[in-house]
Amino acid sequence: MSNLLNAQELKQQASLVTLLRHLGYEPIPHRGKENMYNSMLREGDRVPSFCVNDDLGVWFDHGTGKGGNIIDFGLAYWKDLGFKEVVHKIQQVLSIKPVEPHSAALTGSRPRSAVQIPNYVVEQIKPIGTHPAITGYLKSRGVWDVGKKCLSEVYYYVEDSKGIRKHFFAAGWQNEMSGWEVRNKYFKGCLGSKAITFISGHEKKAVVFEGFINYLSWKLEHPLADHSVIVLNSLSRLNAGIGKAKAFSTLDIYFDRDNPGLLASREFIKSLPYATDRSGTYSGFNDYNDKITDALNLVVVEQRQATDCYSKSQVQIHR
Repeated sequence: MSNLLNAQELKQQASLVTLLRHLGYEPIPHRGKENMYNSMLREGDRVPSFCVNDDLGVWFDHGTGKGGNIIDFGLAYWKDLGFKEVVHKIQQVLSIKPVEPHSAALTGSRPRSAVQIPNYVVEQIKPIGTHPAITGYLKSRGVWDVGKKCLSEVYYYVEDSKGIRKHFFAAGWQNEMSGWEVRNKYFKGCLGSKAITFISGHEKKAVVFEGFINYLSWKLEHPLADHSVIVLNSLSRLNAGIGKAKAFSTLDIYFDRDNPGLLASREFIKSLPYATDRSGTYSGFNDYNDKITDALNLVVVEQRQATDCYSKSQVQIHR
């Protein structure tokens, strides 16, 4: 039996808070449901902006707008390691060992599991535009108009071992396994099974993205494009994305320009040499959405300046 757990087993057995403790990071005392840390992914973070929800087994770094599960954290933290190396590293740090099936049967013991096992219940799926907080979040990312065509609002709760329910809502994007990628201003995660999302289009051309926000950013600038679309929803699904992409003869990939994204781009092109890295489209930014939000913020600043100038001119006229 291999000593290396697969990704699903690791996510079920490993606690992100425990991993951070082993790495020397403790949460900053505060009031709220999540654990807050000074970000260990960025230098000089003095205001706690790295959020961990151990009920859901996910993290979100407000400084970069990135997040995910424990493996996604490992890829971001150990930037020079590949996917399998990160799985092994986490397993090593937490001293998690696979349980032999026959030994578990003999002793009556069960494989070790996480202290808190997420129990998601989706209560309602509503049309996008119902909740103003979700609408505001999508508008702040510049993808409201294009996003309302393919997103939903997901209302769900998580029940802990004591039967206490915590209710949440977010913009939802569905994957191939009927799981929901959920996003709001404070949270980024997945309900259900992690999987890629595929949108059928042109038979020979496809575009590939890490996440759906970046896909929507691309779609905003290419409204008439007819490409098939592959969204990984996590770099942990890179191999699944490569497998799906093999059916296309023209491939444009738009991964993040950080180390994990660049490594994933190289791995993708190594497997499919005719694929083209298009991340130069947002050169100077980490990802496609950073480019979109930067332009959006510039427009807001210009509008404010124009309003201020108008107000001052009116004051001078009335004088």
